[in-house]
Amino acid sequence: MRKEDFLNLAKEISLGLRRAPIHWDGRNSILEMKRAGFSQWKQMEWIGFYFQFLCEELLQNIIEIPGPKYGNVRFDGFKKIPWDFKAHAINTGSHQIIVNDSEATANAIRDYDCVGLILAMGEVEYNDENRTFQKWHEELKGGKSKYELERIKRGAWSRLRKVEFKLEQISFIKIDDEVLVKCGSFQRDFRNAGGQPRREKVLLDLEKLDEEIIYFLDFNKK
Repeated sequence: MRKEDFLNLAKEISLGLRRAPIHWDGRNSILEMKRAGFSQWKQMEWIGFYFQFLCEELLQNIIEIPGPKYGNVRFDGFKKIPWDFKAHAINTGSHQIIVNDSEATANAIRDYDCVGLILAMGEVEYNDENRTFQKWHEELKGGKSKYELERIKRGAWSRLRKVEFKLEQISFIKIDDEVLVKCGSFQRDFRNAGGQPRREKVLLDLEKLDEEIIYFLDFNKK
């Protein structure tokens, strides 16, 4: 797909996302997803799932949701090419984003020339030392998750949860074979608890991307 075609497509999709809220409060966002029956409201990394929830609400008349499926991996949406929806905190030390299954992405690029990433970026605030938000979320879910119980059993460190997100920018990123070569993968040689190898995922490094970011919405101007 030519850059001009991707740009026009991104502008068309962006019309729905201009109504996205700027301030995402963790409690309100999770309760909103729960009331709507969104299946991922219990997830610890609620920001990414809330953005997916917003995209499904705001883009339902613009793109097909969900997108095509490759094996067990499904893209979030489809309009001329497959699309994924992700959110990323910019006030962290990492500029890397784990996107989708490497094999599925490569096959989609083979079929459509490229895939698109719609990336919400903004600043986050974290839980206080008493983990008030985490305790609230656990109580809402009915107790600690299996994942959390296993973490405690292992004695692993518990990350502070994100409690707020201030949306600053939504970027439209074109991912093709050149980007895959440039950025690499995540989970290579990783294994699940049962010993099975984990599937590799595309790992985007924002510091290595420039012309691949075709278009963006700036929410700082609102």
